[in-house]
Amino acid sequence: MTRATSIVRKLAVKADKVADTITLDHQDRHRRRIALKADGGLEFLLDLDKATVLEDGDAVKLEDGRLVKIVAKPEELIEITAENPLRLMKIAWHLGNRHTPAEVTKEAIYIAPDHVLAEMVRGLGARAEKVSRPFRPEQGAYHDHGGHDHGHGHDHGHGDHDHHDHGHEHHHHSHEEHEHGHKHGHDHAHGQHHHHAEGATCGCGHDHD
Repeated sequence: MTRATSIVRKLAVKADKVADTITLDHQDRHRRRIALKADGGLEFLLDLDKATVLEDGDAVKLEDGRLVKIVAKPEELIEITAENPLRLMKIAWHLGNRHTPAEVTKEAIYIAPDHVLAEMVRGLGARAEKVSRPFRPEQGAYHDHGGHDHGHGHDHGHGDHDHHDHGHEHHHHSHEEHEHGHKHGHDHAHGQHHHHAEGATCGCGHDHD
């Protein structure tokens, strides 16, 4: 099977070199090594040095010099819009806090279908509508999480985990206060003992020395 070992970015793609096209969703456009079959039937092995995002209009270069052009596949998404940029910015913050893959544009935010997030967005005063379009989520930190970005349940768990940590730290702080109080009380008791020792009598009839 012929291999594709390099990427030609959109602006450098020459139409006369394109042998076929391949339509891929956003997950399949971020691969390192995978066997693929182009739309016209051409089979090849994508074999890159590292996983790299292929954008709509880019191409992969086969060993014989031919190109296979990338087409971003339309996907079912949720389009989030708001009445002003500030509200949309706040929505973006909440989504980012849940490590949700998202495509951010000037007018809208796009995420994969998730009814829990859609309800959250509506509860924050924004609109969440189903659309079909290519998905180009922002690249960066979420790719470093491997498979952690696929399920909202897991991401929501991260939120719970943060609260748990906060509670644990608070408990730890209280424990330190307890130790401090115990030590303080212990020292105070010793202070009382020495105070009695220094006095002539304390009225108990015993020699404290």
